Amino acid sequence: MRFATWNVNSVKARLPRLLDWLAGTAPDVLCLQETKVADGAFPVDEVAELGYETAQYGQGRWNGVAILSKAGIADVRKGFEGEPGYPDPEARAISATCGGIRFTSVYVPNGRTIDDPHYAYKLRWLAALRAALVPDLAAGPVVVAGDYNVAPTDADVWDPAVFAHSTHVTPPERAALAELRALGLTDVPARPLKGDHPFTYWDYRAGMFHMNKGMRIDLVYASADVAARVEDALVDREARKGKGPSDHAPIVVDIKD
Repeated sequence: MRFATWNVNSVKARLPRLLDWLAGTAPDVLCLQETKVADGAFPVDEVAELGYETAQYGQGRWNGVAILSKAGIADVRKGFEGEPGYPDPEARAISATCGGIRFTSVYVPNGRTIDDPHYAYKLRWLAALRAALVPDLAAGPVVVAGDYNVAPTDADVWDPAVFAHSTHVTPPERAALAELRALGLTDVPARPLKGDHPFTYWDYRAGMFHMNKGMRIDLVYASADVAARVEDALVDREARKGKGPSDHAPIVVDIKD
């Protein structure tokens, strides 16, 4: 089984690239983030032509998550119990059972700056996600994949000094990820296609991608029964190249059936 996660940064703007990538990579399940389309506006018909069913949770030009599957989609849940809002709940999480695994696609709040209320919201959101995952983990195999907007360690940013006193690297954010892993989730390591660091995000500005000045903020967290089946995982850096890419690259994971 092959599954993937990708912050596509607007599914409409990136649709030709997404369709080409789906045709070439052929994941059985794809978790998408930052789709930026309202409910009902997702290109369901276009991805259906490639054999995918869709579960999506949209919010117009902001946020948005989806799960595409060739392995069936059951028990779809938009958001999660106890999810905080800003001030209302946002389209940041969707879950579904596909091929016997409970997938959750997450787009964690950015946090903006440490003194911004959005940072406190980010920490509340991650704490609520942790609580919501407890029953899912008790029920069976789980994958929680997406844009976490947190670099787990200093090795996950191109220059720790540049990010000092910024969001994405603070001890509270990293502690929130550690608490997720403490539930029994494994951070599935993905190999880079170039260089020594499996970065997944590169800012559009100033040639950051070409200089490989990136961050690893897109993550695949899997329960032990899924992590033990991983045969390969890679950051598809090729999908970040060319005209009009997302600023994130997909992570592709192959597991034993």
